[in-house]
Amino acid sequence: MLEEEAVGDRRRWFALVTVSIAVSLIIVDSTIVNVAIPSIVDDLGIDSTQVQWVQESYTLVFASLLLVLGVAADRWGRRRTMMVGVAIFGVASLLAAIAPSGALLIAARLVQGVGGAMILPTTLSIINATFRGRERGIAFAVWGSTIGGMAAVGPLLGGWLTTDFSWRWAFGINIPLAVLILVAAAFVVDESRSDDVRGTDLAAALLSVVTFGGIVFGLIEGRSLGWWTTRDGAADWWPFALSPVPVALAVGVLGGVAFVVRSRRRSARGAPTLIPLGLFSIPSFRNGNVAALVVSLGEFGILLSLPIWLQNVLGYDALQTGWILVGLAGGSFVASGAAQALISRFSAVAVVRAGIVAEIVGVVGIGAVASPDSTWVTIVPFLVVYGFGVGLATAQLTGVVLADVPVQESGAASGTQSTARQVGSALGIAILGTVLFTTTAAELDARLADQGVPEDQRTQVVDAVVDSAGGAIPALAEDQRTAAAADDAREALTQGTRYSAFAAGAFLLLGLGATLALGRSRDDERPTRDRAEDVAGHGA
Repeated sequence: MLEEEAVGDRRRWFALVTVSIAVSLIIVDSTIVNVAIPSIVDDLGIDSTQVQWVQESYTLVFASLLLVLGVAADRWGRRRTMMVGVAIFGVASLLAAIAPSGALLIAARLVQGVGGAMILPTTLSIINATFRGRERGIAFAVWGSTIGGMAAVGPLLGGWLTTDFSWRWAFGINIPLAVLILVAAAFVVDESRSDDVRGTDLAAALLSVVTFGGIVFGLIEGRSLGWWTTRDGAADWWPFALSPVPVALAVGVLGGVAFVVRSRRRSARGAPTLIPLGLFSIPSFRNGNVAALVVSLGEFGILLSLPIWLQNVLGYDALQTGWILVGLAGGSFVASGAAQALISRFSAVAVVRAGIVAEIVGVVGIGAVASPDSTWVTIVPFLVVYGFGVGLATAQLTGVVLADVPVQESGAASGTQSTARQVGSALGIAILGTVLFTTTAAELDARLADQGVPEDQRTQVVDAVVDSAGGAIPALAEDQRTAAAADDAREALTQGTRYSAFAAGAFLLLGLGATLALGRSRDDERPTRDRAEDVAGHGA
């Protein structure tokens, strides 16, 4: 009997390793792309809007489907859904690796988003169904620390692959990892599903896609199509003077309102809803999701601008950029070791707040020291602090959000929690990318105007720098006739990076404020650990 229990214990922890590797697959892929972007721009000739869409096409589909697939996993089986997702992700990675154009690369990223949306919520719900009591808290900490650590290891791996081989291997590396996960999951991850299977609201699923798609499209395309009136020649497919951007934003907002109204009405008459609204009566779940969304706005959006700045302004290659970003990984790994010691003395919410404060210090510090003459010596210490904060906040916030959720609702709850993060991440990348490139364009145009450069020439230089996401700067520097413009471009892109960092810090500050609601909700409740053990016992 004891021997069987020991085998079961080992199997649970091997299952945790497997789902952590599955999470690593999607996190590493997202961060590898950041480092590979300059090489992709050079090879495929994509412009800055496509640069954002290489990121956002994945994130948009990912965020849109998390809820649907999280709930579906409860019905189909969580292990089965994860394995299907891993297979789809692997095939899409192969398509991305051989993509001959920017459009086909973006299409492959869309398919990757489907696979990723099947993986992330199921890993959380598998943990929720597999572990109990204190073990569940440890498992969530491992899961969250994996995300923080892999977010920084990814750039190093991507830098090495891009520099020594090709950016295509940044996607190709996913294929053997997918095979490894599929084999391991078949042996060590137990199947689980909910006995209380609800229907699925397909109309609400469509509304969620419309909501996220409209808002993200508007934020990304605003500067290229025009925020209010259509820019000349910007959209041949749009015949109206009113830009499609405000239309898309309005459609997105109206879709969100319709989603909420429909869900409330269906819930009132007992019909199935995409999001189980009853979960929002749990204070830790409700307030934790708000905090997760706002924090995610600032947490990873800065990773879009940093690799572009490090390579095109400071002159580091992809591998060197990866090594610089390892500072983030170092801080995250230190945080994973310190988290349990901190929780033994302080509450999980206090640890989350400390992590967010560290993130603010790190990202604002990067903005403060950023200059065209910066070196890795001035950047890495702030990345370490930032990574330490990510390692603390990500792991513990996940535990707080899901601590009181019944096991039978774990798929829906995991999907909701993951969606909150991904919506925040998508909006963060869109907003911070817009801040980066809009500021760069305005700053460069102003600098060239001060030097008396004619408007048509200014426009050519600004468009070249912005559309290439800074990739045109080295070419400008090599030509004596445009060397001065290259210096101005470095200053402008640095200013854009600085503003992007400060905007990320502002979002994180809002997220810190959102955690105050977590503190108030705990005043009249028992500590999270005790409640989690009760819920686990009830679910068992």
